[in-house]
Amino acid sequence: QVQLVESGGGLVQAGGSLRLSCAASGRTFSKYIMAWFRQAPGKEREFVAVISWTGTTTYSADSVKGRFTISRDNAKNTVYLQMNSLKPEDTAVYLCAAGRVPYGSITSRGEPDFGSWGQGTQVTVSS
Repeated sequence: QVQLVESGGGLVQAGGSLRLSCAASGRTFSKYIMAWFRQAPGKEREFVAVISWTGTTTYSADSVKGRFTISRDNAKNTVYLQMNSLKPEDTAVYLCAAGRVPYGSITSRGEPDFGSWGQGTQVTVSS
């Protein structure tokens, strides 16, 4: 099991930027794919972005492509989500997640593919 703690959320105006961080502990971070999901009030949790264990391959949801960038620093056991050009519809609780198995597929998008979750950090974008 891995413990995940997100930080960096807050209130920002539309068009602004935020950088989320997710610190991991408890198992070999570099062996697992990592992802960000988000959940807005009254809506289902949705996939945002995923990154391979080496950090060389990433995929993002169409809704954030070109605005959000996922990255990781395996030496610091941390994954990041750089969010630019934020929109009010990006308002949500953002959660990071670690792959359920070592060296999992980078094509993973669904919640069952991820075995550990953080508590989330609130991002609010005002218009």
